[in-house]
Amino acid sequence: MTTPPLSPRHAALLRLVLAAREPLQPGALEQALQASRPTINRALRALLALGFLEKLGDGRSTRYGATEAARAALGASSSAVPPPVGPGLLQWSPAALQLVETLRAPLGTRIPVGYESSFVGDYVPNQSSLLPPQLATDLFNAGRGRDQQPAGTYAREVLEQLLIDLSWSSSRLEGNNKSLLDTQQLFELGEQADPLDEDTLMLLNHKNAIEFMVDAVPTEGITVTGIVDLQAKLMKDLLKDSRDIGSIRRRVVNIEGSVYSPSNIPARLEETLRSIVDKVRHIRNPVEAAFFLWVNVAYLQPFADGNKRTSRLSANMPLLLYNCAPLSFMDVERTDYATAMLGVYEQRNVAAAVELFEFIYRRSIQKYSVLRASLAVPDPLRARYRQALNELMQFVVFYGRTLEDAFSEVSVSAADLAGLRAIANTELDHLEPYNCARYNLARGMTQRWIDGGRRR
Repeated sequence: MTTPPLSPRHAALLRLVLAAREPLQPGALEQALQASRPTINRALRALLALGFLEKLGDGRSTRYGATEAARAALGASSSAVPPPVGPGLLQWSPAALQLVETLRAPLGTRIPVGYESSFVGDYVPNQSSLLPPQLATDLFNAGRGRDQQPAGTYAREVLEQLLIDLSWSSSRLEGNNKSLLDTQQLFELGEQADPLDEDTLMLLNHKNAIEFMVDAVPTEGITVTGIVDLQAKLMKDLLKDSRDIGSIRRRVVNIEGSVYSPSNIPARLEETLRSIVDKVRHIRNPVEAAFFLWVNVAYLQPFADGNKRTSRLSANMPLLLYNCAPLSFMDVERTDYATAMLGVYEQRNVAAAVELFEFIYRRSIQKYSVLRASLAVPDPLRARYRQALNELMQFVVFYGRTLEDAFSEVSVSAADLAGLRAIANTELDHLEPYNCARYNLARGMTQRWIDGGRRR
């Protein structure tokens, strides 16, 4: 019997379950799809009847996982799960469409323009706004973490998937030919990948740059040095002249397909970049700050190369600081992205950029809220030995004892010993000054233990 076509809601729900890679509770689906519980329950029953979902557990522990039939119905393979989708691809509004039509005019008919310093200079944090203020507020409320945790916690919880998503999507916008599955397999191999061609280097550089950003921003904040370092990591081994890596531009750049000519005065580039960063640091809404940083780094073109990819990654810096969902730039068409940038470059008109940003950030919020919900189920072993794990960390870091010696001081059943030992070693591997407070450890003491080689 032929399976009837899936409704948009049913397809969206299935893709969310597939994207999470773990069985999901109805509550997580309700939040991600912004639908009522009865609506979600009806969709779940229908998909169970079609054989696309399987039900696991009962009562409050009920979760739903996707079957192979679901993957086949959506045209997805088990190894290349597509991201969740919303109601449709980006569609320009009439206001943005007017700008888009203007930018489609032949190059010879468009008036050449240079960098306009007033785009940054006239902006007053918390008085000016590039995003519509209500949209910025709505996106912040939708994307922020619901619990009070240290800066960067949200990004670290979804880091494994974020590394793949953001590295692949940003590289694809630069013409990279690797698939999403290729990227996942590459990151599993790391530097052992062979051969290290330009596409491979671009992806690995993105991965290293994102890891650097997630570690550095929560402790150091948003700085000019941090953005310059980001460009250096993104462009490592990709430029012929090493002087163009990690430094302000000292030569002319041209924007392909545009009549825009950026400023070519190094002192002015550096001064303007400092002004951009200073204003970003004072913007209270992190979503507005992310948008401001994204468009202004790209518009300024402060580096000899890698400006757009640096702007995409640096847009995540304010979101990291406020524990908001990260911005992955998934599902963006290269033509739409180029159009949004051209609107800023040639007319300082952000109409298309605003709509593109809203589109990609809402999709990011949807995807990572589901992923985070799927990771939120407490580990029974961790919950059972919560106090014992705290004591183990204290013995090793504070008292300087070996982990095996520390285990002699806590009560653990023989059946759980191997599992708790693995958890303790993982926690010691990941222990940093920014997360040591959960084990009642001081930052300075933890740093000295790390500097001493993480002895255990």
